[in-house]
Parts: sequence; C-alpha cells; structure tokens
Amino acid sequence: MLYWALVFLVVALIAGVFGFGGIASASAGIAQILFVIFLVLFVVAMVARALRGRAP
Repeated sequence: MLYWALVFLVVALIAGVFGFGGIASASAGIAQILFVIFLVLFVVAMVARALRGRAP
C-alpha cells in the first residue's frame, strides 16, 4: 500500500509540474489517504506484535 501511495505522489508531482491542477489534486488526495491508511496499519501491527510477544 505504501507503494501505491508513492506512485500517486509521483503522479501528483508530475501533473503539478505540467500544470494539470485537477489531476494533481486528485492524485495528491489519493496518496495522502493511502499513506494514512498505511501508517494506521503499521501502528496496529506494531501494537499487536508488542502485546503478543515473541514466539519461542
């Protein structure tokens, strides 16, 4: 999911350079949403691992 967030970020940056405002804002919004989802899943995974402990 982080890969897709970075892909949409790059698309947004390229579209912004060429002046396509609508495409840039849409891609930036998608990238932000995917990045936040990735961060939430990462934190949940870290908390679950900490609570469960290491397997022998």
